[in-house]
Amino acid sequence: MIPVNNEEKSIKNTVDEIMNSLNNTEINYEIIIVNDGSVDNTSQVIEEIHSMYKDNVNIIQNKKNGGYGFSLKRGIKSSKFSNIFITDADGTYPNNRMAEFVKYYYENKLDMLIGARDKKQIPLIRRPAKAVLNMFANYISGFKIPDLNSGFRIFSKSIALKYFGIIPDGFSFTSTITLSMFSEKGDIEYLPIEYNKRDGKSKIRPIKDTLNFFSLVFRTILYFNPLKIFVPFSFMVWLSGIGVFVYSYLYMDNLMDITTIVLLLTSVQIFSIGLVADLVVKRSVGGKS
Repeated sequence: MIPVNNEEKSIKNTVDEIMNSLNNTEINYEIIIVNDGSVDNTSQVIEEIHSMYKDNVNIIQNKKNGGYGFSLKRGIKSSKFSNIFITDADGTYPNNRMAEFVKYYYENKLDMLIGARDKKQIPLIRRPAKAVLNMFANYISGFKIPDLNSGFRIFSKSIALKYFGIIPDGFSFTSTITLSMFSEKGDIEYLPIEYNKRDGKSKIRPIKDTLNFFSLVFRTILYFNPLKIFVPFSFMVWLSGIGVFVYSYLYMDNLMDITTIVLLLTSVQIFSIGLVADLVVKRSVGGKS
């Protein structure tokens, strides 16, 4: 599946690479191109592609730009297969390795197989934010995640559909589904891939999208494991209360006992809210299983 927005120069080559990889194999496939409101000649190019490969290529047209996640969700819903492979149309991912990934995925009976990009291949300006984001994601998921938002991956359609309620319409689709599967201990593996310089201009907005990623990670962990958020926060407030008491006792004339009590009670309340949230999550997950 290929979400496309203004990729007139690279979409044809992307489709050719995929077909060259999958043809002459025993893999049954369809290529779904979701045109996300392109305003260049992408629409014309993909219509030409469709006329050439009618048996293998299907097209979904978004009347206006709905976002990367929105396009993927539309494509996933329309797919007739039980497993989905996603890639980008900008020439960054090694689509010639798609058959290799599909074979590995089935042989190892995985829920998701992801292409892990070498950090050195990611643009320098994006590395610091990605490093901090990955550290945060590793903590809240409890796993070391090699690549949180790689767009080259194959996964189970049924599992993806289960997370549609929390997956956003923007670029955070891949991050959300990765965290969700790790949080529920899905069978996930990574294979290293090369990451090429993209064709055309990137649609990533560094500051806004980075802030959205952090917000997404926070929301996702609240959905799956709220104690990872509430326990540290509760401990910090409790520690602040103890610190205020000790400092006022040693260095001030007036003992700040009221402030200390308020902070300690607040920490207990935060911890209690976390316990209730965790109970709600566990009951919800238990009810679905």
